[in-house]
Amino acid sequence: MASLHLATKARQAAYHNPVPTLYRAIAKELPRVLTIYDIDLPVPEARAGIRALFEDNSKIKDTRVRDMLIEKGYMELEETLLHYKQKPHLLRIFEGFKHKSTGADRKKLGLGASIDEQFDRA
Repeated sequence: MASLHLATKARQAAYHNPVPTLYRAIAKELPRVLTIYDIDLPVPEARAGIRALFEDNSKIKDTRVRDMLIEKGYMELEETLLHYKQKPHLLRIFEGFKHKSTGADRKKLGLGASIDEQFDRA
Protein backbone atom coordinates (compact mmCIF):
# COMPACT_ATOMS: atom_id res chain seq x y z
CA MET A 1 0.00 0.00 0.00
CA ALA A 2 2.82 2.40 0.86
CA SER A 3 4.61 1.74 -2.44
CA LEU A 4 1.42 2.51 -4.34
CA HIS A 5 1.10 5.78 -2.44
CA LEU A 6 4.74 6.69 -3.22
CA ALA A 7 4.28 5.84 -6.90
CA THR A 8 1.19 8.04 -7.05
CA LYS A 9 3.08 10.91 -5.42
CA ALA A 10 5.97 10.53 -7.86
CA ARG A 11 3.59 10.56 -10.82
CA GLN A 12 1.87 13.69 -9.52
CA ALA A 13 5.22 15.43 -9.01
CA ALA A 14 5.96 14.93 -12.70
CA TYR A 15 2.66 16.62 -13.54
CA HIS A 16 3.36 19.58 -11.26
CA ASN A 17 6.90 20.20 -12.58
CA PRO A 18 7.02 18.78 -16.11
CA VAL A 19 9.81 21.04 -17.39
CA PRO A 20 12.42 20.08 -14.76
CA THR A 21 11.41 16.44 -15.16
CA LEU A 22 12.02 16.62 -18.91
CA TYR A 23 15.35 18.41 -18.38
CA ARG A 24 16.48 15.74 -15.89
CA ALA A 25 15.49 12.96 -18.30
CA ILE A 26 17.47 14.56 -21.11
CA ALA A 27 20.48 15.29 -18.87
CA LYS A 28 20.46 11.70 -17.64
CA GLU A 29 20.56 10.26 -21.18
CA LEU A 30 22.99 12.82 -22.61
CA PRO A 31 26.26 10.88 -22.01
CA ARG A 32 24.72 7.83 -23.64
CA VAL A 33 23.54 9.83 -26.65
CA LEU A 34 26.96 11.42 -27.13
CA THR A 35 28.55 7.97 -27.06
CA ILE A 36 26.02 6.33 -29.37
CA TYR A 37 26.23 9.04 -32.02
CA ASP A 38 30.02 9.52 -31.57
CA ILE A 39 29.73 13.24 -30.94
CA ASP A 40 33.06 14.64 -29.78
CA LEU A 41 31.70 17.11 -27.25
CA PRO A 42 32.22 17.18 -23.48
CA VAL A 43 29.09 16.40 -21.47
CA PRO A 44 29.07 19.74 -19.56
CA GLU A 45 29.08 21.67 -22.82
CA ALA A 46 26.31 19.48 -24.22
CA ARG A 47 24.29 20.13 -21.07
CA ALA A 48 24.90 23.85 -21.54
CA GLY A 49 23.48 23.57 -25.06
CA ILE A 50 20.38 21.80 -23.79
CA ARG A 51 20.03 24.35 -20.99
CA ALA A 52 20.20 27.16 -23.57
CA LEU A 53 17.33 25.59 -25.49
CA PHE A 54 15.27 25.42 -22.31
CA GLU A 55 16.12 29.02 -21.43
CA ASP A 56 15.05 30.18 -24.90
CA ASN A 57 11.57 28.84 -24.19
CA SER A 58 11.41 29.92 -20.54
CA LYS A 59 9.38 33.03 -21.33
CA ILE A 60 6.45 31.04 -22.73
CA LYS A 61 3.47 31.39 -20.40
CA ASP A 62 0.69 29.81 -22.48
CA THR A 63 0.05 26.40 -20.93
CA ARG A 64 -1.05 24.79 -24.19
CA VAL A 65 2.14 25.84 -25.96
CA ARG A 66 4.26 24.80 -22.99
CA ASP A 67 2.58 21.38 -22.85
CA MET A 68 3.09 20.97 -26.59
CA LEU A 69 6.81 21.79 -26.23
CA ILE A 70 7.16 19.32 -23.35
CA GLU A 71 5.53 16.54 -25.38
CA LYS A 72 7.72 17.43 -28.35
CA GLY A 73 10.78 17.23 -26.08
CA TYR A 74 9.84 13.75 -24.90
CA MET A 75 9.23 12.66 -28.50
CA GLU A 76 12.61 14.04 -29.58
CA LEU A 77 14.32 12.20 -26.71
CA GLU A 78 12.59 8.95 -27.59
CA GLU A 79 13.44 9.28 -31.29
CA THR A 80 17.05 10.01 -30.41
CA LEU A 81 17.35 6.98 -28.14
CA LEU A 82 15.69 4.72 -30.73
CA HIS A 83 18.21 5.85 -33.40
CA TYR A 84 15.58 7.50 -35.59
CA LYS A 85 17.85 10.53 -35.88
CA GLN A 86 21.16 10.87 -37.61
CA LYS A 87 24.29 12.57 -36.32
CA PRO A 88 23.73 15.84 -38.26
CA HIS A 89 20.32 16.23 -36.62
CA LEU A 90 21.95 16.26 -33.20
CA LEU A 91 24.89 18.41 -34.27
CA ARG A 92 22.41 21.10 -35.28
CA ILE A 93 21.31 21.31 -31.63
CA PHE A 94 24.88 21.78 -30.40
CA GLU A 95 25.87 24.11 -33.25
CA GLY A 96 26.99 27.04 -31.10
CA PHE A 97 28.71 24.83 -28.53
CA LYS A 98 30.83 22.74 -30.87
CA HIS A 99 34.12 24.64 -30.91
CA LYS A 100 34.38 26.23 -27.48
CA SER A 101 36.66 23.67 -25.87
CA THR A 102 39.91 22.03 -26.78
CA GLY A 103 38.21 18.63 -26.69
CA ALA A 104 36.13 19.32 -29.78
CA ASP A 105 39.07 20.71 -31.75
CA ARG A 106 41.03 17.49 -31.82
CA LYS A 107 40.09 16.41 -35.34
CA LYS A 108 41.37 18.31 -38.34
CA LEU A 109 39.10 17.80 -41.32
CA GLY A 110 40.59 20.13 -43.92
CA LEU A 111 41.91 19.40 -47.39
CA GLY A 112 45.50 19.48 -46.14
CA ALA A 113 44.94 17.15 -43.18
CA SER A 114 46.71 13.81 -43.14
CA ILE A 115 45.00 10.52 -42.35
CA ASP A 116 46.54 10.56 -38.87
CA GLU A 117 45.16 14.03 -38.15
CA GLN A 118 41.70 13.08 -39.38
CA PHE A 119 41.41 10.02 -37.17
CA ASP A 120 43.35 11.27 -34.15
CA ARG A 121 41.35 10.60 -30.96
CA ALA A 122 43.91 11.63 -28.36
